[in-house]
Amino acid sequence: MSSASTGRRLHFPVRRSSSVRTMGGAEQAYAMLRTLYVVAPLLFGLDKFFNVLTYWPTYLAPVATQIVPLSPQGFMYIVGAVEIAAGLLVAFKPRWGSVVVALWLAGIIVNLLVLGHFYDVALRDFGLLVGALALNRLTARRA
Repeated sequence: MSSASTGRRLHFPVRRSSSVRTMGGAEQAYAMLRTLYVVAPLLFGLDKFFNVLTYWPTYLAPVATQIVPLSPQGFMYIVGAVEIAAGLLVAFKPRWGSVVVALWLAGIIVNLLVLGHFYDVALRDFGLLVGALALNRLTARRA
């Protein structure tokens, strides 16, 4: 006999644990996105100083160094510092950090479109921007 036909409500105990197996889908998505948007900006930001993954000034539109009179590598040092700060902001204040990361990614996309190359990277960064906005919505839901 179902609970609907007897008028009784079924009660299932909820375990409060941080185990991934007991987390709901939204909590798992939040944890994955928050981890991504802490780790990726930190690693990419650090690499702007060392150019191990790639030579980052290649991805900079010349107009950027016309607006801010620095060498392309000097500009990348600033970019790296901002990315590190954004990753730390997501770690400690994910609601605000996710917006900062989304805006930062929008700036990267505009830079790549102005550069006229690397459209594949711009499309990838658009996907990351959407993920940052999803993290923001999940963070707002948790509050």
